[in-house]
Amino acid sequence: MKKALKILTVSLLFFTAINALIAGALFIADPSGKLMGMTTGYLKDAPFSSFLIPGIVLFVVNGVLNISAGILTIRNHAAAARFVILQGLLLCGWIVVQILMVRDINALHIVMFSIGVVLVGLGWLRSKIK
Repeated sequence: MKKALKILTVSLLFFTAINALIAGALFIADPSGKLMGMTTGYLKDAPFSSFLIPGIVLFVVNGVLNISAGILTIRNHAAAARFVILQGLLLCGWIVVQILMVRDINALHIVMFSIGVVLVGLGWLRSKIK
């Protein structure tokens, strides 16, 4: 059971990280959003005129930090459970803020928010299972 939880946790962390690293890098490389098939019109209600700042935050918070949490989990670091919970909360927060800013909700928002909730649960379970 413990091994299955670890595999699921690391898989979700790395899945989220890979997607965030790719999307974040594409937004940084082209802040107009064209590389992602988007336009800055999507940001009409957001406080940003381009995807540069959201791209940087996405790359670091949901990319680099999820990779870090995954590595801590693989290495059975004492703080791994707390970092998994933190990453789940950050992912949920990212999605909520994104929905509020762009005033749009789609299937990807629901999937990623759900992954965040699952990560919080997995981190909590990991903290209880020694």
